[in-house]
Amino acid sequence: QVQLVESGGGLVQAGGSLRLSCAASGSITRINAMDWYRQAPGTQRELVATITSGGSTHYADSVKGRFTISRDYARNTVYLQMNSLKPEDTGVYYCNVVGSTGGINLSNYWGQGTQVTVSS
Repeated sequence: QVQLVESGGGLVQAGGSLRLSCAASGSITRINAMDWYRQAPGTQRELVATITSGGSTHYADSVKGRFTISRDYARNTVYLQMNSLKPEDTGVYYCNVVGSTGGINLSNYWGQGTQVTVSS
């Protein structure tokens, strides 16, 4: 069993900041990429940011320059620092971990989601 525990969501005014965290625990033995997705009401889930096992990062165009993804390898934790937040950043943010509990096959593991609401 793999558990992902997210924290850090909340309500913030436009221009403010939030920091999300997601800690992976349980039987996971290898982690490749760690990602953050978000989903606004009535829309599809979209990839916000990715960090690979080698530390390479990728961001959606809409958050470049405002969001920073980072990773604590020792604690199997991924963070998303969100600055200059806009109302359109509102949504449920999900952590996704691509990893393995043994062997060569990789699986996706999802967190429960944390609500981020940005007021104008």
